Amino acid sequence: MKVIVINRKHGGSRSFELGRWSRALLSLCCLGLPLGMVAAGYVAGLESEAQALRGESVDAMADELAQQSQELEAIRDEAEQKLQALTLSLAELQARMTRLDALGEHLTAMAELEDGEFDFSQPPALGGPLAGEFEVDYSSLDLTGELESFSRRLSDREQQLAILESLLNNRRLEDEAWLSGRPIEKGWVSSHYGKRNDPFTGQPAFHHGIDFAGKEGSGVLAVAGGVVTWVGERAGYGHMVEISHGDGLVSRYGHNKQNLVAPGDVVRKGETIALMGSSGRSTGAHVHFEVYKHGRSVDPSSYVRRTRR
Repeated sequence: MKVIVINRKHGGSRSFELGRWSRALLSLCCLGLPLGMVAAGYVAGLESEAQALRGESVDAMADELAQQSQELEAIRDEAEQKLQALTLSLAELQARMTRLDALGEHLTAMAELEDGEFDFSQPPALGGPLAGEFEVDYSSLDLTGELESFSRRLSDREQQLAILESLLNNRRLEDEAWLSGRPIEKGWVSSHYGKRNDPFTGQPAFHHGIDFAGKEGSGVLAVAGGVVTWVGERAGYGHMVEISHGDGLVSRYGHNKQNLVAPGDVVRKGETIALMGSSGRSTGAHVHFEVYKHGRSVDPSSYVRRTRR
C-alpha cells in the first residue's frame, strides 16, 4: 500500500510504501479508537448506573430503618401502657389482699382463736423439695392470665371470708340473746325467788325475782342483748327497766337510782342500763331482777347460773 504526502507550501510531494504490518497497525488504530471510545462510554454508563443503584439502596435502607424505628417506638409505648396497667392491677390486688388480711385478723379475734393458730399478718409458710431440675421459659408466661387467675382466687377468698364473718356474726347475735350471768358486777344475793316473808309486813308472800344487793350507784347490767320495751316508774318497782330478748323472754331490773336507757334502745349483753338504787318499795340499795317467759314469771336462778355459749 502506497501513501502520498503533499506539501502545500512548496508544492512537492512524498510517497511512502506501507508494508503488511504497517497496514495492520494503521487499521488497528483507525478501528480501535472508536471501539475504545465506545467501550469507555459503556464502562462509564455502568459505573453511573451502579452509583444510582447504590444510592437507591441506601435510601431504601434509610426508609426501612426509619419505619422500624417508628414501629419500635410504638411497641415501646404499648409495652409501657401494659406495664402501667399491670402495675395498677397489682396495686389493686395488693389493696384487696390487705383488706382480706384485716378481715382475717378481725375474724380471728371474733372467734377467740388461740394466738398463733391464724396469723394473717404473715405470708403463708410454704416449702418442699425441688421435683427435678427444670428451666422456666419466661417468654411463654402469660402475665395477664396469671393476674386474672390471682384475681379469681382473691374473689373466692373474699366470698368465703364474708360467709365466715356472717356465720360468726350470727353466732355472736345468738350469744348476745343468750340470757346468762348476774345483772351486777359486784354484790350478793339478798333474797331468792319464791315464797318468803314480806320485809315490810312480815307476812308470807311470793317473791317473783332475785334481789342482788350492792353499792348504791354501781352499774346494773343487761344479762342479754335485746330491745328496751319499758323505762320509768312502776308501782312497787320504783325506777325500772324492761328488756325484750326475743323467743318470749323478758327481763326486768327494778329499784334503780337512775335509768340510763330509753324505750326502743338496742342494748348489748353486759351493757350498763341503770345505776343501782333503792327506789320504790325497797329497804336498801339493790336490784330486783325478774325473768318472764311467754308472759309468765320464772325463776331467774337457772339463767344466773348459765355460762356463756
